[in-house]
Amino acid sequence: MFDFWFASENLPFVGAGFLLIGLMILQFSGLTDFAPDLDSDMDGDVDGAGVADGLLSFLGLGRLPLMIWLALLLLMFMLIGFAGQQIVQGLTGMLLSPWLATPAAALAALPATAILARPLGRIMPKDETTAVSIDSLVGRFAVLDLGTAKKGSPARAKVLDIHGHPHFVMVEPDNEGQQFTSSEKLLLVRREGDLFKAISQGGQHVPRLEG
Repeated sequence: MFDFWFASENLPFVGAGFLLIGLMILQFSGLTDFAPDLDSDMDGDVDGAGVADGLLSFLGLGRLPLMIWLALLLLMFMLIGFAGQQIVQGLTGMLLSPWLATPAAALAALPATAILARPLGRIMPKDETTAVSIDSLVGRFAVLDLGTAKKGSPARAKVLDIHGHPHFVMVEPDNEGQQFTSSEKLLLVRREGDLFKAISQGGQHVPRLEG
């Protein structure tokens, strides 16, 4: 059995197996987080982009993360290569030259990968982000969390973004002579660097937000 797996004619498929293992190690170690995103816009003219998008869609790219798609391609290449060599050996008693077996397995692996990428893409959890721009906090209500805020002496306030996630920001009154006290409800009206300018909501206080 080992003579078959590690025969010189099957070395491309053995190599694909080692590459697959390497990709899995990278995936689990988190080092693939810096891989390029295939969902980003493609440069080039409209016709070229349309052809490229059609090819990527046919291959199943974009339905899976790049590293997962590459791992699936390597797996298909390896399995098809070994299976093909077994069939050839059973029929002829010898293995196909790697110069013929490699491109044949690669050509068969591409559509096989594309076919499998579709159902896998539907069942795999999608990466979602709820990150927001700091500027999007302008116009939202905040509650002074600690201390007293005066002009030139900001204090910390807590504001919820559009997704309900809390952010802690430094605020000071937008108007001279005004000050805010702990638990006072504020409206963030503008941002200057890391500092938010706020106005009071009529001195309204709310229970102090924890966390």
